[in-house]
Amino acid sequence: MAHTRIRAFNTKDTYPEQNLDNDLAQAVVARGQMLFLRGQCPQDLDTAKNIDSHDPVEQTHKVMQNIRQLIEEAGGEMAHLTKLVVYLTDVRHREAVYRTMGEYIRGVHPVCTGLVVVALARPEWLVEIDATAVIPD
Repeated sequence: MAHTRIRAFNTKDTYPEQNLDNDLAQAVVARGQMLFLRGQCPQDLDTAKNIDSHDPVEQTHKVMQNIRQLIEEAGGEMAHLTKLVVYLTDVRHREAVYRTMGEYIRGVHPVCTGLVVVALARPEWLVEIDATAVIPD
């Protein structure tokens, strides 16, 4: 692991009723170049066009692909991810979104906060995730 993960855990053990399998941590200690990503939405980074889907799983895949792409463009990798904040417009999408997000953070153990909000910037968006990474010197 690129950083020290304090009290790493898996959600299937901590929240067995939620049917999730995400590697998270209570805290992360990191040194290096901090990378702050704005909230990523289900749109193409080059064109700002929305993906053609109202499915929370497909939207989450695009959001996480954008996060991975931006971290890599900054010279990092997903192992450098330290924090995620997940914004959902419907709590019923939580398991699907977190399950999909978990595919991208397997073994990484970032800290993560999830919020349900009334709306995002565009009405068709179901999920937005902002991220912080620390790329080692």
